[in-house]
Amino acid sequence: MGQLEERYKNYRVPQEYMKQGVYPYFREITSKQATEVEMAGHKVLMFGSNAYTGLTGDERVIEAAKKALDKYGSGCAGSRFLNGTLDIHVQLEKELAEFVHKDEALCFSTGFTVNSGVIATVVGKGDYIICDDRDHASIVDGRRLSFARTLHYKHNDMDDLERVLKTLPYEAVKLIIVDGVFSMEGDLAKLPEIVALKKKYNCSIMVDEAHGLGVFGKQGRGVCDHFGLSDEVDLIMGTFSKSLASIGGFIAAGKETINYLRHTSRTYIFSASDTPAATAAALEALHIIQEEPERIEHLWDITNYALKRFQEEGFEIGDSESPIIPLYVRDIHKTFLVTQAAFEAGVFINPVIPPACAPQDTLIRFSLMASHSKEEVERGVQILKKVFVDLGIIK
Repeated sequence: MGQLEERYKNYRVPQEYMKQGVYPYFREITSKQATEVEMAGHKVLMFGSNAYTGLTGDERVIEAAKKALDKYGSGCAGSRFLNGTLDIHVQLEKELAEFVHKDEALCFSTGFTVNSGVIATVVGKGDYIICDDRDHASIVDGRRLSFARTLHYKHNDMDDLERVLKTLPYEAVKLIIVDGVFSMEGDLAKLPEIVALKKKYNCSIMVDEAHGLGVFGKQGRGVCDHFGLSDEVDLIMGTFSKSLASIGGFIAAGKETINYLRHTSRTYIFSASDTPAATAAALEALHIIQEEPERIEHLWDITNYALKRFQEEGFEIGDSESPIIPLYVRDIHKTFLVTQAAFEAGVFINPVIPPACAPQDTLIRFSLMASHSKEEVERGVQILKKVFVDLGIIK
């Protein structure tokens, strides 16, 4: 047995949950992402997807991807820096920049590589990164790759953020990085207060709009637009794998910042380009959400309905203000039991356990799409209520 095999041979936590029949990961889906999906030979309601706009199975998006595949082939065989830039990459970047009210944008191969690459590039030795302690893992990895000093503040605690900022040199480059919508709890960053502190302490701000794009703001432009603060945010990041029904990500900023990133960000210049099909799919989805405001309106109708119904049924849902609704369990083992029992009853939901949350904050993440109906939401609420009651989590 080699060194690595010897080191990891005793890592058996997943196998223990498999033995108990409650292992909740890598479950195989055999159909398109929709409000119902096929799994293990039967249909289940999908409340575990990030496809907020419900466009992953839209025929217009699929057709756009097919046409790009026919025209450009299956891949670009290189990075954007060299032979991998297509005209549709440039078009998508231009339209994204306009969409989020920034000078320019850059498209990356994944959302994770946006955060891990941009953060490591824009701040370095002698600079400071200030993070909310519930920021996404990609932000965590980005700040780990940077030579800047990292400091944290308690989740959405503006007094704690100010306490941190008071200790830092006024003239130093200080980048506050925050999720617009926190992906596990569904609450929003307190962006107006953060902007006020930015001005008071001479900082810059980067907002991760992964879960805000296509949901908040005019035509789904995100949390920055929702608060009317796009001009005050220096860097706006977004992904294609959620509302834009594809895979990839982007960063939008002023033209000088984008020029610097275009020539220095390692995850951009040393990664293969987004595939033609993925790029065309994201572009078409971007057009649809701007042309069909009723799609986002319906998403909010069912979101408000679901929030109300879960509260009425006695669930603990925290401070969610979005289509991400946390159903707190506060027990790791029971979180897995809920996931399995719900699946058996016809509902797919995602368990959230450490390191995605603290051990005492384990939860079920119930997320909505614009394609859900109120009837489907009600079925989901009733099934989950029975599961939570049977396990003694709620009365």
